[in-house]
Amino acid sequence: MTEQKEQAPIEKPARQGLDSKAVRTFLTLLAAFLTFAGPTYVVYTFTRVFKIDFAVSMATGIGLFIIGLLLIWYLIKRKVLAE
Repeated sequence: MTEQKEQAPIEKPARQGLDSKAVRTFLTLLAAFLTFAGPTYVVYTFTRVFKIDFAVSMATGIGLFIIGLLLIWYLIKRKVLAE
């Protein structure tokens, strides 16, 4: 008679990707900041405080806005914001 040992299932290490609540919260706040504060406050800060040319600061603001929209799209696609 041979006894068969029952093997315990191998546990996978915890993923620190989008499963972490802190990471999901940070990405959501970053997306909101880039989308809303990027084209407004960042442009204002660049032009008034750092004395950067208006065209460069507007291009930076539009770039941040697009990055924010892409991040929101990514979070919706991964169902982070849909929960």
